[in-house]
Amino acid sequence: MTEFNADIVKKYTDEQAQAEHDHHVPTAGAMTNHILSNHVILTNRLHQAAWFVKGLAATQLAADFKATNAENSAWIDRIADALLDENEIPASITSEYTAWTMLEEHGESKYLDAAGIIDGLVHDFNTDNLFVTRAIALAEKENRPAFAATLTELFGWNNRQIRQYQALLGNDARTGLDEEDDDDED
Repeated sequence: MTEFNADIVKKYTDEQAQAEHDHHVPTAGAMTNHILSNHVILTNRLHQAAWFVKGLAATQLAADFKATNAENSAWIDRIADALLDENEIPASITSEYTAWTMLEEHGESKYLDAAGIIDGLVHDFNTDNLFVTRAIALAEKENRPAFAATLTELFGWNNRQIRQYQALLGNDARTGLDEEDDDDED
């Protein structure tokens, strides 16, 4: 087992205290750590989709899921770099990702048909965008234009995934999504 000296333990304890504070008084950095965590979990969801998709289009869908996952992995690094550029500490361990993600993983999802798998991914990207838009607004409020620009690019990438996967379901980009957002406000 690795042992850490008192200085390292103090740095990590201070980091955790700051993260806890930032999550109760939302900052662009804290919101972006939710986004980073979402994308780490999305990696697992895309792996599961690629490995277990069934049906006539399974080979093509698996390739699509793998391509999306490769792009998603690049976004994980871009998000972490943006956090570091802003003197923020990106989540980097499983317990942080688990605590901060707003996406759900279910072992049962591997048994869904292709449409069910795709619909789940569409909703994952849509959920992530709820945090991305909040992080953009916070970055702008905090006068962090480069941070906001990176997050705006991510918002566009998420929207592209939503549109393309919705098209596979025979839907327009926002079909079934905006109505849910409206219901949440009631």
